[in-house]
Amino acid sequence: MEAVFIAFIMTLFAGLATGIGSCIAFFARKKNAGFLSVCLGFSAGVMLYISFMDMLPEAKNRLISVHGNFWGNMMMLSAFFAGIMLIAVIDALVPSYENPHALYRDKKEINQLKHRSKKLFRLGIMTALVVTIHNFPEGIATFMVALENPILGLPIAIAIALHNIPEGIAISTPIYYATRSRKKAFRLSFLSGLSEPLGAIIGYLILRPFITPALMGAVFAFVSGIMVYISVDELLPAARAFGKPHLSVMGLIIGMVIIAFSLVLLNSAF
Repeated sequence: MEAVFIAFIMTLFAGLATGIGSCIAFFARKKNAGFLSVCLGFSAGVMLYISFMDMLPEAKNRLISVHGNFWGNMMMLSAFFAGIMLIAVIDALVPSYENPHALYRDKKEINQLKHRSKKLFRLGIMTALVVTIHNFPEGIATFMVALENPILGLPIAIAIALHNIPEGIAISTPIYYATRSRKKAFRLSFLSGLSEPLGAIIGYLILRPFITPALMGAVFAFVSGIMVYISVDELLPAARAFGKPHLSVMGLIIGMVIIAFSLVLLNSAF
């Protein structure tokens, strides 16, 4: 139960980062585009490195040990691309204008929308709904990895948290301009982040009776697919959209370097 509690806390931390984004939207006098570019690039670097260098090899080894070389590899690849397809389908079902990952709007655009409060309010509600849908599988992914390997789960939770901060900004900004209520905007942003720990609880209750080395291998590959898609389709384009493409790449490299050496040190220590 201690392992379950630790995994849940990590997932809760990642999900509630939307509230941090909401606070940034309210109290930051000037949006620091360079800082956001580095943070999003860093998050992408962590996710990509962990996916390809740790989780996929681990998934491959587990599945091969149970199902043999050919079928183990086939199951690993199938789970990996299934993770990609899941997030891709979710994105495809969401109108691009209301997709939170296409909502990194500049101040000029927000000003143009200010007088249309109904449209802004609808935009904020739709964004919160989409973030809730996106966060649900992310919560399952973060929790299951942290449950199996807390050392690997911690950097994933941090990367997901960094990824969720701009989503909190995307939810709270239109709601605030539509209602002029910081409490309402923060509350909606905060509640959307709760879908991540909710996904963790539901995923654990469903998968708990079936947890085996082979299932965890498939979960690791599935989560890798989710993180690769998030990094390539959402984080890196969003980082570059802030107008600081070189900083986003710098953040990507820094994320890979830090997570690579951190995992070596942590695994050696424990």
